[in-house]
Amino acid sequence: MKVLVVSDTHGVDVNVAVALDREWPVDAILHLGDSQEDEEEFAEIVAGEDVPIYMVKGNCDYFVDYPPSRIITLAGHRILMAHGHGYYVNFGTKDLEADALANDCDITIYGHTHRPQIDESNPELLILNPGSLSYPRQEGRRKSYMVMELAEGEKPEVELKFI
Repeated sequence: MKVLVVSDTHGVDVNVAVALDREWPVDAILHLGDSQEDEEEFAEIVAGEDVPIYMVKGNCDYFVDYPPSRIITLAGHRILMAHGHGYYVNFGTKDLEADALANDCDITIYGHTHRPQIDESNPELLILNPGSLSYPRQEGRRKSYMVMELAEGEKPEVELKFI
């Protein structure tokens, strides 16, 4: 299962369209908040394709009704999705990790920091942040997203990509 993971697009959908064009076809799209648009507007980018889109609410998503975090299961993997501001991720991911492990998740994905991260230091939990497709903050400030390949019973394969 091929999953496109994006965050912190802040309404700049041209970059989402570029990522989708490069990665198509995908089986699911995860948006980790600060889309600054509703799910219908965001779904228009996929041009009517039948692809599930899972979204959470970011600190800049004022007029949308998404959950602040959610747990989904894809290809046998339990994934905690959160924007991250409610877990104080600017100061580390310990609270996010604790919640993920308490909910039997093997992957947690967050945004908010605009800095990509792939942390495999905990053998029980893969911690991911795709960075930002609009306003990156890491060294070099390259707009980024992730692609996950998921298969039941197998370790996830994750690739950080730039546009």
